[in-house]
Amino acid sequence: MSLIDSSACGVYPISVTPFLDNGAVDFDSMDRLTDFFLEIGVPGVTLLGILGEANKLSVAGSRELVTRVAKRANGRMAIIAGASQTGFDEMKSFVDSAMHAGASGIMVAPAGNLKTEDQIIAYYEAVASRIGVGVPIALQDHPQATGVYMSAATIGAIVERVPNVQIVKHEEGSGLRKLSKLRAQEKDGGRRRVSILVGNSGLHLPQELARGADGANTGVAFPEMLIEVCKRFVAGESESGENLYDIFLPLIRHEWQAGIGLAIRKEVFRRRGLIACARTRAPGPALDADDHAELTGLLTRLMRRLAQAGEEGLIATYKLQA
Repeated sequence: MSLIDSSACGVYPISVTPFLDNGAVDFDSMDRLTDFFLEIGVPGVTLLGILGEANKLSVAGSRELVTRVAKRANGRMAIIAGASQTGFDEMKSFVDSAMHAGASGIMVAPAGNLKTEDQIIAYYEAVASRIGVGVPIALQDHPQATGVYMSAATIGAIVERVPNVQIVKHEEGSGLRKLSKLRAQEKDGGRRRVSILVGNSGLHLPQELARGADGANTGVAFPEMLIEVCKRFVAGESESGENLYDIFLPLIRHEWQAGIGLAIRKEVFRRRGLIACARTRAPGPALDADDHAELTGLLTRLMRRLAQAGEEGLIATYKLQA
């Protein structure tokens, strides 16, 4: 398994964790999801993110999930494992097992009790020292979830002082100017270049790509769309990419909702035949009859608009079931 590095680009989906009706991990569905990600050609996938319900899995369950996906992928795509353990001993143990199983790196968000720039930088230096210099890190900048705000200057200092950091997962809300500042730091050798992959369901993906993002590290119900948008931008067809993105925007916005968004995304995956059950692990959201009808309307409208735009080739890949 190759390790992630600063050249990472394209779409790295954040995978959901499928569960059975009894709440157990559905490994058969996880196999189908893994095969799906390989089929659409993603360079890598992230497990055990917020959308993967990592906080609801045991340490043993997390290790088993990484091992299963890494074995199934067999080196054909990178596996980034979310490392959310609060204690460094527990994090070290998990990281060792994940990397041994075939992970390509880990994703680390700042601990929630960090307040100052010095504290945040020291935290990442301590993480790197504990896990070892050979483990690549995707730094997750998601203050909406962590409560920790990192300025562009703080992230730049971490990149310079912590060689492990290869990817910045940029998902601060309304952070377009911050993305521009991060790229400006790299001009004229101001600091080493890192990959910047964006999150937040790709809600501002076209603008982020225009500002220098290398791709997306996020979860949506149709990751193939993100792949196609990125391809068109790289090919100099940004207008075509943004037009395609606009067709999906109502659904992206709908599944981005706080609280219920994960249940919506899982239900679309279920309708696509990728997972057997849309259940989230308790305590978690579930859709009611009105939610289902609403989603059906959005998906019907999506397919109609794709046909009107002449995107029949994409429609063929988006098979839905009742």
